[in-house]
Amino acid sequence: MRVIIVGAGSVGTSIGQELLDNEHEVLFIDKATTEERMSRLPRAGWLAGDACEIATLQEAALQTGDVVVAATGDDKANLVVSLLAKTEFGIPRTVARVNNPKNEWMFDESWGVDVAVSTPRQMTALVEEAVSVGDLVRIFDFQQGSASMAGITLPPDNPNVGRRVGDIDFPQDTLLVGIIRDARPIGPGPDDALEAHDELLFLTTTEAEPHLEAMMRPGQPARHHGGE
Repeated sequence: MRVIIVGAGSVGTSIGQELLDNEHEVLFIDKATTEERMSRLPRAGWLAGDACEIATLQEAALQTGDVVVAATGDDKANLVVSLLAKTEFGIPRTVARVNNPKNEWMFDESWGVDVAVSTPRQMTALVEEAVSVGDLVRIFDFQQGSASMAGITLPPDNPNVGRRVGDIDFPQDTLLVGIIRDARPIGPGPDDALEAHDELLFLTTTEAEPHLEAMMRPGQPARHHGGE
């Protein structure tokens, strides 16, 4: 899969690292591309330019991409990139970062956005809905299908504490895509070990969520709190 990521800040590069680890082709577009940034992810392609300009997207051969991720810190830029990707280049899938929750209402199909990701909204959901460590929280639902992103804080007494990610048998249709540890995001690899109080982010389905929560809270009644 070829993925074009617009914005090579901490959010964009974290996504890119995970995709590269999963053997996908990644191209970054960023006006502030530097040798230092490029050296961190040498397997990715890099293009210095303004992704809000058609010429830059043409240079990136955007029409050959499978997914465009608009991950800049500017909501206006993310909307413009998504709209251009969908209407001018026919990109099948667009994912856009929402920086200001007040702008969230604009991030829909009319602006070419298939999936809107609001980091403040996710954090609020985790704070308000995660009543205790071990509660599974659905952060958001994808607009197509039954897939969702869910988060859970790993209890200290969970039997998976200390185990390698590659040795853990997660439920069907469930993928661990991120770990937040000491306020820093980690793209989990098979050799990374889970630690108590890790915040785990999963891509999963509504059908698999009860199995995932049972795995995280063995012997405890389900206490799932659904997201939006």
